[in-house]
Amino acid sequence: MFTRAIVKLPGKSMINGMTGSKLGSPDHDLALLQHSRYVEALKECGLEVEILEAEEQYPDSTFIEDVALLTKNCVIITNPDAESRRGETAGIKNVLGKYYSDIETVSGPGYAEAGDIMMAGSHFYIGLSERTNLPGAKQIIKHLEKYGMSGSVVKLEKVLHLKTGVAYLEHNNLVACGEFLSKKEFQEFNVLKIDDDESYAANCVWINDRVLIPEGYPKAKKIIESSGYTCIETDVSEFRKLDGGLSCLSLRF
Repeated sequence: MFTRAIVKLPGKSMINGMTGSKLGSPDHDLALLQHSRYVEALKECGLEVEILEAEEQYPDSTFIEDVALLTKNCVIITNPDAESRRGETAGIKNVLGKYYSDIETVSGPGYAEAGDIMMAGSHFYIGLSERTNLPGAKQIIKHLEKYGMSGSVVKLEKVLHLKTGVAYLEHNNLVACGEFLSKKEFQEFNVLKIDDDESYAANCVWINDRVLIPEGYPKAKKIIESSGYTCIETDVSEFRKLDGGLSCLSLRF
């Protein structure tokens, strides 16, 4: 069960954020509104939410999940592949020091973003992507093992981050789409298949037996609800323009 979340407001500089999408430039005012509704959804799930101020010098910093992996035993501060994001790690380390006494770090030549890391119990699946390399993954696994946890790597073929296309919803249920449907690493789970035309909804978030999903994906919502979950929809269209999803926008612990 989670009790807290940390989010960071999107700055006006988000219009200069990294993206591979062709959805246009985000509207900052609309992004602020959507972010506030995202915070309310987190609170609806029973979380106390700490809201950090925007950091204009870091256009992608609202995607706070990428710079830290939070576990029950420790924090691992990541090392983003994009040089424009590496400055975000010092600030989040200071924030998390209020809640955790054990903080580890990833250093070069290892690179990692926590959007590539999915927790399933005490095991962590780490996607090897354009943002996370093998040296980074090996450092994370070493840190996890130090605290009695484990990790393994999953090679990505098409998506930006591991959690772009897969989400663990506890109770052995895994939402998946595209390349993840056939990954041998995930065959032990009860896979809830998301159709390609609603693949964006695969980036959903389990919080205390509720599931946050992006607004506007009725088939995905029906599939998840049929497995016994209550879904909370929230619109994150402006963050999608920067290749971001629901999980990217918060640290939950």
